[in-house]
Amino acid sequence: MTTANTTAIRTADPRMGQVRQALWIGLALQLALAALPLLDLATLDTITAHVRTAYPDWSAGDVALDRNAITWSLVGLGVLGAVGWLIALLRARRGAPRVTATVLFTLGLVTSLTLLGTGGENYDQIVPLGYGLLGLLPVLAGLAALVSVWRTAR
Repeated sequence: MTTANTTAIRTADPRMGQVRQALWIGLALQLALAALPLLDLATLDTITAHVRTAYPDWSAGDVALDRNAITWSLVGLGVLGAVGWLIALLRARRGAPRVTATVLFTLGLVTSLTLLGTGGENYDQIVPLGYGLLGLLPVLAGLAALVSVWRTAR
């Protein structure tokens, strides 16, 4: 190995460390967000209140059905997001995962913005605003990873 190659590898390692750190933070945030609706369901139950506000005349059974649909959609999207973070982490072990990071960041951003802005019938937003805003936290970690991965040497 030549000195130039050794120097390039050494200078790339700290940046890839930053990429991996951002990816691990994103994964942790995503897992927390996946668990949050279930924790909320068992404690504060704010999603039920959100549904009840939109549909005050609904029966308890109808409210529960909508609450469950929103809750499990958030959990499912959280799990899918975690799979995306794991894919990015696996790709980061092999070098700079530029394409993977870019595609996954774009998917995460579009999903988060869709959750934040989608309404329906009596809902201003189907997903409560707090969940929509919290859903942007992994996007920030994804942005940090994306910037870091594009700054690494090829």
